[in-house]
Amino acid sequence: MQSDNTDNMMFPVVEMLVYITEGLTLEAGDVIFTGTPSGVGHARKPPAWMRNGDTIEVEIQGIGTLRNPIADE
Repeated sequence: MQSDNTDNMMFPVVEMLVYITEGLTLEAGDVIFTGTPSGVGHARKPPAWMRNGDTIEVEIQGIGTLRNPIADE
């Protein structure tokens, strides 16, 4: 439901990494949360939520795609 890429981020990735590493050392496995692109489910009219059977995909060009199925608890 959401589709965007890093070209549209408020701050370029390199600028963000420079800023973060001025205050701390990034280690292997660290995760940087950057927020969400437009189209987030709770802001839709009516709201849209992930459901059992949906799949979430995150793609990094040149690396690959991470796919996770959504399942009921």
